[in-house]
Amino acid sequence: MDDGDAGQRAGRRSRDEVQLAAATLLVEAARMDDEIGGPERKRILSLLEGRFSLTETEAVDLLEAAETVSDGPAQWHRFTSTLKDRFSDEERIQMIEMLWEVVYADGELHDLEASLLRRVGGLLYVSDRDRGAARMRVLDRLGISDSTIEAPTGDTSI
Repeated sequence: MDDGDAGQRAGRRSRDEVQLAAATLLVEAARMDDEIGGPERKRILSLLEGRFSLTETEAVDLLEAAETVSDGPAQWHRFTSTLKDRFSDEERIQMIEMLWEVVYADGELHDLEASLLRRVGGLLYVSDRDRGAARMRVLDRLGISDSTIEAPTGDTSI
């Protein structure tokens, strides 16, 4: 075995960790309103396929792995740390957009989903301004009216 093989394996493991971290956060977003519905599952699969250039089968396998790894807020730090360390600023904002797409897959924003996006945005070092702009892009893309815009809470804690 040469150093090239070890480098390829390390690169693949790193990529797999990033993909699993992203998929797990998407699963958490979908679970915020208690269950992953059909529209949320379809959206997650589509986002994983597009973001990571996966086949449908690879996306399904990744989603299933994320569902088994996902363990609520205790794990958010682990996964957001992976993404914060390995994603560029732009990629972290794209991750927030992906999360907005999942929480809006059912057409409405629940309080727990909004809270998750605030917390994850902070853990990914995505500013409130960038998080809000990402949200507006998703609302526009999905054709959801501004009447669902979250009211400012005044609470900036994470």
